[in-house]
Amino acid sequence: MVALEQRIFEIVQDERHKDNPDARPLALDSELVGIARERSADMAENNYMAHTSPEGVTSASLIMDQDHDFQGLLGENLAAQTFSPASGVNVDTFAHRFVETWLNSPQHKNNLLYIAYDRTGVGAAVSEDTVYVTLLLATDLGLSHARDPTKRQVTEWKSPQSATAPTATPPPAATDAPGLRGTSPGDPQ
Repeated sequence: MVALEQRIFEIVQDERHKDNPDARPLALDSELVGIARERSADMAENNYMAHTSPEGVTSASLIMDQDHDFQGLLGENLAAQTFSPASGVNVDTFAHRFVETWLNSPQHKNNLLYIAYDRTGVGAAVSEDTVYVTLLLATDLGLSHARDPTKRQVTEWKSPQSATAPTATPPPAATDAPGLRGTSPGDPQ
């Protein structure tokens, strides 16, 4: 699935710059790729598609467990497509379908095109007849690292713009919204 992941990355990069030439270029981040692959593999193995696993695990919780220095905004887009095992998966066709799915959803498009994101990871996994893809996007938003990683907070936002608004308050979680979580240093005491 590495070829599919790479092709999705290329198409996302093209779409971001087509939409806004000032969008920051995305760098593939090995940590985000690992988390994206882990999330897609879990969905394929357990036959679900959701921002939170049946065990309550999210991409944000995985990355914070693995990287105690992670600070910033983490966006997540998920998609799944069925295929015929006899026909297989055409990498270019499937990559375009996944990205088009996100671009046709205003919330997922907003997440994908947010100009401040500068890092990404794409993970794909296959079950019997379904390909699952996780796209993670991140930026540190210029936040300093937490003095005490145990005091970091995770806040869910409906859009990247609401996370960066000066008077932003977390909205209620929306089940149809793309995953978007930010961490903050917490109480500086």
